[in-house]
Amino acid sequence: MAIIAKKAPIFARLAGPFALYNAEQIRYNKGTLQQREGEIALFTIIKRRELNPTVTELWIHAPLVAKKAKAGQFIIVRAKEDSERIPLTIASYDREAGTVSIIFQVVGAGTMELNTLKEGEAVHDFVGPLGKATEIEGLKNVCVVGGGVGCAIALPVAQALHAQGTKVTGIVGFRNKDLVILEDEFRACCDEFIIMTDDGSYGEKGVVTAPLEQKIVDGANFDEVIAIGPLIMMKFVVKTTKPHNVKTVVSMNPIMVDGTGMCGGCRLTVGGKTKFACVDGPDFDGFEVDFDEAMHRGTMYKPFEAHAREEECNLLKQEVQ
Repeated sequence: MAIIAKKAPIFARLAGPFALYNAEQIRYNKGTLQQREGEIALFTIIKRRELNPTVTELWIHAPLVAKKAKAGQFIIVRAKEDSERIPLTIASYDREAGTVSIIFQVVGAGTMELNTLKEGEAVHDFVGPLGKATEIEGLKNVCVVGGGVGCAIALPVAQALHAQGTKVTGIVGFRNKDLVILEDEFRACCDEFIIMTDDGSYGEKGVVTAPLEQKIVDGANFDEVIAIGPLIMMKFVVKTTKPHNVKTVVSMNPIMVDGTGMCGGCRLTVGGKTKFACVDGPDFDGFEVDFDEAMHRGTMYKPFEAHAREEECNLLKQEVQ
C-alpha cells in the first residue's frame, strides 16, 4: 500500500488497514484545521534549534496535541508522505500558542530526513499525544536521572515536578562537553543539578550512578528515582537503587510502529508479563523490567537500519549535487 513508508522495516506492514485509516483521518483534520488556524498551516515548524552537532529541537504547530499533552507522553511523526514513522517524546508544549516541541538525535534514515526540514516547512504527520503521562502526583522528593538525548525526555518530567512543588534533584550524563544539552532548562527546575561526563571535559567525571548512589547513602530519602536514557544506563540505575529499595521508574523506548499496541513491535517483559510500551507505558517499574531482553530486541534491526541510513545518505548527496 502506498501509505506504508517505503523506508520502513517490513514489520511496519503489520499496521495494516489502521495505517491507511489513520493517515487519511490526519489529512482530513489537517485540511479543516488549516482553515480555522488561518495563516499558520497545521504541523508547520515554527522554530528550529540545533542543541548540539547531532541533536535538533523542532517546535511544531499542533494545537490539538498541545491542548492534551502531558509530561511523559509521546507523538509519532512522519517527515514526508513516504517517510518512516518515528516515535518521539513530547519535550515541551505551549497550550496557548498551540505548539509542541520534539527533540531528536540524527542517527538513522528517518531522523536524517526529519532533520532536513526547515522553519516554515511542515511535517506530514504528527500524531499524539500517545502513551500514559508520568505519574508524579503526591511526590515530594524526586531524583530525575537523564542520559544523553534521553535528557530531552527527562526535562519535561523535572519541570512538571518542579511546578507542583516537588524537590527535584537532577543528575544528567553525557559522553563529553560538546554533547551537553538543555543545561539551562534543567538548572531552572532543579533544586540541585549535577552534570557528569565520561571524559571529565565538563561537570564531574564519571557515570550518573556514582552521584546517585552517594546521594542515597548520604540520606537523600528520595520518594522515587525517575531514569530516562540508554537501556544500559537505566539498567545500572536500577542496580544502584534496588539494594536500597528506592522505587525507580524507567521510560522505555523500544521499536514502535503505530503507537496503539496493534503492531506488537514495542513489547517488553515486565514482571514476567508481556507489556506494550506504547499503551502500557512508556513508564514502568524499573525493578520489574527485563533489560537484557529489551537490549537484545533493540539490536534485531540494526543491519536494516544501517542499510536504510546508507541509502538516505546517498539520496541526500544526490539532492545536493
